[in-house]
Amino acid sequence: MSTLNHKIDFVVLAAVRNANPNGDPLNGNRPRTTYEGYGEISDVCIKRKLRNRLQDEGESIFVQSDDRADDGFSNLNDRAKNTLPEKLSKEDFAKQACEAWFDVRAFGQVFAFKGAAPKEGVSVGVRGPVSIHQARSITPVDVSSMQITKSVNSEDDKKKGSDTMGMKHMVNFGLYEIKGSINVQLAEKTGFSAEDAEKLKECLRTLFVNDASSARPDGSMEVIRVYWWEHNNKIGQYSSAKVHRSLEIKEKDPSQVPTSIDDYDIRIIPLEGLEPEYIEGI
Repeated sequence: MSTLNHKIDFVVLAAVRNANPNGDPLNGNRPRTTYEGYGEISDVCIKRKLRNRLQDEGESIFVQSDDRADDGFSNLNDRAKNTLPEKLSKEDFAKQACEAWFDVRAFGQVFAFKGAAPKEGVSVGVRGPVSIHQARSITPVDVSSMQITKSVNSEDDKKKGSDTMGMKHMVNFGLYEIKGSINVQLAEKTGFSAEDAEKLKECLRTLFVNDASSARPDGSMEVIRVYWWEHNNKIGQYSSAKVHRSLEIKEKDPSQVPTSIDDYDIRIIPLEGLEPEYIEGI
């Protein structure tokens, strides 16, 4: 694998229509929003989707969902303990963990599991080069709610059970911006390569493939475009903040509630010597 020798910044534009992109369990599983009404998707949720996509592509993943575990291990402790050799130094433990699992060398991980770390009671931390921001909608979102019922008996009972009531929430429409960066200095430590960066880019482009659920029906969440900036040096020609700000998105008519991507003007503010690659979503 070739060494990653230049900083990378990226932005993903994702459209949500009649779906719950990331429910808040402390708020009745309503879509996450700020106090100002902007929609949010947590970085943990985005990394989960990336891990699933990487797993779909055949990559070894350490933090697997229970329903997607493909190596016979039901918890992280067993996965670490049965994959890595015993009695390693902290440095060798971290190195072999990065070699074994894509998400460890990409996002980092803290190994603090009894019997899995090099010495009893000693934890091992890995800082990953790929940082993902919380996604936020460009404009405030409208959330709709509907009451749902279940009126089917769950067990064999001659007497019909009472209906079970519930609520379902969805964002009518929202354009979300997912920002991220890849740090070269940390990539050198974990072994995150240029090939790994390309795999990550493809997973960002196909972020919502195999992600459908009752809260997110197929077609309700769509990657519109990935903007991918590759700098010409390790620290970057510009800060990540300046690069991310160079993608300017404004409403065409602020007096109207946006209902599609066509209701926004999207442009790139030129940065001398740094041009983004435009990748259309699937």
